[in-house]
Amino acid sequence: MNYAVIFAGGTGSRMNTKTRPKQFLTLHGKEIIIYTLEHFENHPDIDGISVVCIEGWIDYLKKLLDKYQIKKVKWISPGGTTGQESIYNGLNAMRDQISDESIVLVHDGVRPLIDEELISDNIEMVKKKGTAVTVVPAIETIMLVDENNQIVQNVDRQRCRVVRAPQSFRYQDILEAHDKARKAGINNIVDSATMMAAEGYTLYPVEGKPENIKITTPSDYYTFRAIVEAEENSQILGL
Repeated sequence: MNYAVIFAGGTGSRMNTKTRPKQFLTLHGKEIIIYTLEHFENHPDIDGISVVCIEGWIDYLKKLLDKYQIKKVKWISPGGTTGQESIYNGLNAMRDQISDESIVLVHDGVRPLIDEELISDNIEMVKKKGTAVTVVPAIETIMLVDENNQIVQNVDRQRCRVVRAPQSFRYQDILEAHDKARKAGINNIVDSATMMAAEGYTLYPVEGKPENIKITTPSDYYTFRAIVEAEENSQILGL
């Protein structure tokens, strides 16, 4: 069985919007979170979805799920104080309700430009290797700086990958890692890949498409809009 944990517990301070959180901003009348959820809803191998949402927006989310006929969302949890805690809440909601061997894809609610192939590739990689982390090749020069903010080393770009999402694991493995971190009082690990690497797991990359961006700033939103409109135009015009 395969499940998705979609975390949308952030307030989006970098988006400069005072009206609503970034995951509930709309494009062509549809909320970003719905664009994201529809990919998992429509994927034949996804059996259920756990959504983490800002607590004050849960009722609104439920109305959207009904409006857009999103049927696979089985758990809705309030967001935490950090991204790590939000993901834990989404995982913990499924505790004792799904098999330990189930595959869980952890994904950002504001990363709506994924596709069926990427979800399938994540599932297959976990089946084969036990972990799957979506990446894209680094396309710009990368350098390291020291504590004095001086450039000290040029990094071989050919060996660099930018980590994105989904990040996918066996349910028992990722839940145990979170339980261990919480017991140790750790609550600020940046993402699931970092947590699992710290636990000694070997991470296996799944290459995604460059447009699989996280919508964090206004410019990200405009990029998202341009890509969606380009896809719509290609369908209409047959390009």
